Amino acid sequence: MPYVAVSALSHPGLLRERNEDSLVIGPWTLCATVTENPQTLVFPLGTPLVVAVADGLGGHPGGDVASALAVRRIASIGPALSSEDTVRAALNACNRAVYEAAGGDDEGDFAAMGTTVAGVVVQPDSLLVFNVGDSRVFAASREGLRQVSVDDSPPLEPGQRTTSLVTQCLGGSRGYRPIQPHVTAASLSPGDRYLICTDGVTDPLPTDVLDDVMREHDDGRAVFELWRAAIEAGGPDNITLAVVRVSDE
Repeated sequence: MPYVAVSALSHPGLLRERNEDSLVIGPWTLCATVTENPQTLVFPLGTPLVVAVADGLGGHPGGDVASALAVRRIASIGPALSSEDTVRAALNACNRAVYEAAGGDDEGDFAAMGTTVAGVVVQPDSLLVFNVGDSRVFAASREGLRQVSVDDSPPLEPGQRTTSLVTQCLGGSRGYRPIQPHVTAASLSPGDRYLICTDGVTDPLPTDVLDDVMREHDDGRAVFELWRAAIEAGGPDNITLAVVRVSDE
């Protein structure tokens, strides 16, 4: 029977006091979690399966609240995410929910809290890739690692590899701002693999390092080695990642 294997890990890194990342895999969520050993879940290929990470905005109160709210809402409606339009609608609903949870125009304790989100919806013959913000989705193939999400970041200066700034996210401002989610469809075949991660992975690790690890290791071992590489690079931010693999065995 065809199936989808998802291996994932979420860790605060070495410099942050708490983990403001969250993760959703089908009906399961991990929020503000400290894990050092990847967990693998297996699902039959059929009903839409959503796998996504959310990175609460640093420097804003309630980043962990915003990311948890987003993944829990996505988890609750995941099986209904059957088209690009339904994914866009879900992300817009998450944006509104984060804004309202922050107090709306009343400017409560969590005013301007926000989060990025990036992930995939796995369907029997196709895959939907989505993101808002700078968390990323990569397709891993024999030809190498290819980013399939779209960074919502300002242009980099010469010699600059990363930036902590985002041009849009879920919430993140005192006044409500609409979003333009990035959602694309791709074909799906047995053996396809995808890496989904927050910038706690991509900021300290250049793409060639990610590519080397994904080529050398499968599933949970790849997740562990990427986490270990990010820690050895200083672990400057929360680290959350998932590897999704489709199999027909």
